[in-house]
Amino acid sequence: MRVAIVTDSNSGITQAQAKDMGIFVIPMPFIIDGDLYEEDINLTQEEFYVKLGEDADVSTSQPTPETVMRLWDDLLKEYDEIVHIPMSSALSGSCQTAMMLAEDYEGRVQVVNNQRISITQRQSAMDAKELADAGFHAPAIRDILERDKMESSIYVMVDTLKYLKKGGRITPAAAALGTLLRIKPILQIQGGKLDAFSKARTLKQAKTTMISAITHDFETRFESRKGEGMHLWIAHTQNQAAAEELKAELQELFPESGEIRINPLSLSVSCHIGPGALAIACTRVLDVEKERQNYAE
Repeated sequence: MRVAIVTDSNSGITQAQAKDMGIFVIPMPFIIDGDLYEEDINLTQEEFYVKLGEDADVSTSQPTPETVMRLWDDLLKEYDEIVHIPMSSALSGSCQTAMMLAEDYEGRVQVVNNQRISITQRQSAMDAKELADAGFHAPAIRDILERDKMESSIYVMVDTLKYLKKGGRITPAAAALGTLLRIKPILQIQGGKLDAFSKARTLKQAKTTMISAITHDFETRFESRKGEGMHLWIAHTQNQAAAEELKAELQELFPESGEIRINPLSLSVSCHIGPGALAIACTRVLDVEKERQNYAE
């Protein structure tokens, strides 16, 4: 039984990385000043931030049904089943669209609604690939990923209020006051929801707040004081130096978390928060052998 793993570029997985990983990535479309672009096809991270800095009119969209079905049809010539992992249904209609399309595939396409985006969505795709390589069928992979959908956290420091105001997420008056006071909002993503979590006045304060939040999650939600059994990620929008510093701090605090990876935040998140953002994310490590025993019982 061959199972193909499909996700979208909201995961932050580039086309080149997807080839190395054995995963298939659908590029997310963006409308910029009225023109259609596809992430990592004819729109690079660098080009995106140039356009964002030029105050271009940027909006997100979802892949067309034809794009999704064309990929599925091609893959099903070679694979027996597909696990499709779109961005959280709480943040986009692409998950619901994929579910409707999958109804015509007689169970060969399983759409996962596990409420994740960006680096946690990336980890879901990696977990799905590990399960597929271990011989799990598509329905079992979907069930495992959806069962574990809340086993993750993301905390994001926003460096500028400009793009939150532009997207209508805060009022112009609040943005003006926040800018005057040099406030850096800290947002939380859990279960697909993007919520206000805290605020800081400096990068140092913001990092302290995010580290305290992730430490609390480790101790209370995941029962992992030193990072055992957890994946840790750092993400950013054009803030590599700060990401590297944060990585060193987290490595000391959580020595058993293994390699802490750094990745850019996906453009679908970046267009709402702008450059200079910094994020910490965690997900629980998947125990494939334990899952094999569960499904054997």
